[in-house]
Amino acid sequence: MDAFFASIEIRDNPALVGQPVLVGGTGARGVIAAASYAARSFGCRSAQPTALARRRCPHAVIISPRHGYYGEVSRQVFEVFRRFAPEVEPLSIDEAFIDMTGTERLHGPPRVAAERLRAAVRAETGLTCSVGIATRKFIAKIASAEHKPDGLTIVAPGRELEFLAPLPIGRLWGVGPRARERLEARDVHTIGELRQVAPARLRRWFGEHGAQLHRLANAVDARGVSSIRVAKSIGHEDTFARDVVGRAALLEKILSQATRVADRLDAHGLRGRRVSLKIRDHHFRTESRQRTLDRPTAQARVIYRAARDLLDALGIEGRRFRLTGVSVSRLERADAPLQQALSFAQPDALAGAGSSAGAGGRGEKLQGVLSAVRRKFGHQALYPADAGRGERPGATGASTHRPEIDDV
Repeated sequence: MDAFFASIEIRDNPALVGQPVLVGGTGARGVIAAASYAARSFGCRSAQPTALARRRCPHAVIISPRHGYYGEVSRQVFEVFRRFAPEVEPLSIDEAFIDMTGTERLHGPPRVAAERLRAAVRAETGLTCSVGIATRKFIAKIASAEHKPDGLTIVAPGRELEFLAPLPIGRLWGVGPRARERLEARDVHTIGELRQVAPARLRRWFGEHGAQLHRLANAVDARGVSSIRVAKSIGHEDTFARDVVGRAALLEKILSQATRVADRLDAHGLRGRRVSLKIRDHHFRTESRQRTLDRPTAQARVIYRAARDLLDALGIEGRRFRLTGVSVSRLERADAPLQQALSFAQPDALAGAGSSAGAGGRGEKLQGVLSAVRRKFGHQALYPADAGRGERPGATGASTHRPEIDDV
């Protein structure tokens, strides 16, 4: 989709047409979640601090995000996708792979099918999308960004290497900012130049990931499109408008985040074994710790206790913190059989580790009731008092690590 969040806001408010629109946190430490193409012409972009975006475009219209509403629109878009092919693999809330193999008699050749899909999305949602067509997943993804907005790019079979060769190395899937810097320091600036580097050398530089980069640079990607997706992790983090100081204040934030994570786990029918805590201080020093539980859980109290213990293992004295985050990984379906090992642990130790975290446990049932109430009546319903009076006091609205994004 094209500037998905911003495009939705412009669609719903025609007075914004042609204006630079930013969706994101409005606080001192807010972060931009989406920028309209008018705003991008001023150098604004997603993941950019709101303060910087304001300096680059002082007259931009900044709108607080409506994540729940964007999710509803996303479901409408994906309903259109699934009418065109049975195999639709979500990549994020606004992006997907669609395997169109064998659909020619229904939808015509690739270009015709893509045009029909784009027209259907526009007709049913009032939004535009850009499409990339290729024989490899990652090449189709790269191609989809070539002629945004409302674009269509086709990489014909046999032309994959020609298409990839001149592209900047940062366009290759799996090359992040640090990898790009390391490659450019070695005079590797394009995907074509990466192709000339021996696989053994790339392994020395990046380990097994280097071998994968070499395969992608040579258009080797055997991954198919799969509509069966399992969340890798579910979490919530906040960047605060004012630094948080002291254990009590940090625990208040962590409890709020653990509650949100538990609600999302329950909504997705998942539970997890590994709890992770992330903190960032005012010097931008980021630390993370994780703990594996004896049993998978979706309970806020169990997640919170694990995160609390992780916090106590970190040195927080005399430091101010601008960000905290809690996440749960090693997920499984809530209806999966609970694998329990015999243990001689003391009863109180089991209680602290989530002894009722199994399917059918009283704790899980209570969590399900609390989560269901909050889904129906809003996040503040039956909200833990120790998490503070506000929904996210001091937060900018720049929450990240949402389940719709963090999928395998």
